[in-house]
Amino acid sequence: MMSAVELRRRRPLLLWPLILLWRLVTALEKMIGIALLLLIGLVLMVAGLALCATFVGAILGIPLFLLGFLLVLRGLY
Repeated sequence: MMSAVELRRRRPLLLWPLILLWRLVTALEKMIGIALLLLIGLVLMVAGLALCATFVGAILGIPLFLLGFLLVLRGLY
């Protein structure tokens, strides 16, 4: 029988990038604080939307927007 710790640590391999990104956002929150995290997240979201105006810019704009969204989400919750 598996212990609770072993069950909690089992994660699908495909979710690892999301888990690592969330841990990075959490570490940023602890280092810089919630207010600055929200501000940086909003700036990244606006920059991502501005880059999405062109097709070539969308390659960088979409991930930039998503990173900003994660920062704002982590700052609010």
